[in-house]
Amino acid sequence: MSDRTNAAQQVGVLRSQGRSAEADTLLRIAAQPSSQWLGEQGAREIADQVSRRATEAGRTAVFVAYDIPHRDCGQYSAGGAPDAASYRSWITGVAEALGDRKAWMVLEPDAVAHTLDSCGVKGDLAAERYGLLAFAVEELKKRPNVRVYLDAGNPGWAQDPEDLAAALRKSGIAAADGFAVNVANFYPTDRNAAYGNRLSAALGGKHFVIDTSRSGNGSAGADSWCNPPGRALGEAPTTETGRPGVDAYLWIKNPGESDGQCGRGEPPAGQFWLPYALGLAQAAH
Repeated sequence: MSDRTNAAQQVGVLRSQGRSAEADTLLRIAAQPSSQWLGEQGAREIADQVSRRATEAGRTAVFVAYDIPHRDCGQYSAGGAPDAASYRSWITGVAEALGDRKAWMVLEPDAVAHTLDSCGVKGDLAAERYGLLAFAVEELKKRPNVRVYLDAGNPGWAQDPEDLAAALRKSGIAAADGFAVNVANFYPTDRNAAYGNRLSAALGGKHFVIDTSRSGNGSAGADSWCNPPGRALGEAPTTETGRPGVDAYLWIKNPGESDGQCGRGEPPAGQFWLPYALGLAQAAH
């Protein structure tokens, strides 16, 4: 575990306040390895520092690249690089920072899937996005020890697997190690595995990883993705999944970090929200 995650730091705060029962509950999150998200600010330096610390500890850092232009359809996690040239420079800097250290990279949650839904980029902008993702895969795979998984949505995104496979092919999946499913979502692992297997079959057997960070109680429905109540931590991160073609269960979304300000007094996307974190941990099986 890292002592620098939001959850780990919150454990320290709770202990200092004498709230030992809550601190013990939160350890269910803080004691597990989770991902380091890279966005607009300081990505190169963070990638360098985190991968260096992981290497020194004999571990492999897991990163999430999240800076694609026109990100998140202008919703709670809107933002990203201002243009294509900026993004290419950004991802090249991240790749260079990783050097020859071991790292796994989940590439641009929602970016491909949003090109196929009603709110995402279309036409020339979609073509530009596919090109940027393919460039990112190529840059990252120049590093000898970096594994790359292109994000491929989740089972609740009602998309034709062939359409999604075609979009992933345009986005450089052939050169990637595989794809990621259920990032920051809640679907149970069995359903994610079935979804991933269908997509894998359409992609010539590509492997995939599953975000199990908050899948313990399954989904509250396709429209309930923004801090839905009653969810729970899922399977612990592991590369021993027992499922052919599933390279790992990962905590890609950091449990307890908000999905956005969706109308119930939550903090902005990415900020740690203690009541929600405790709820996820208390409900875990």
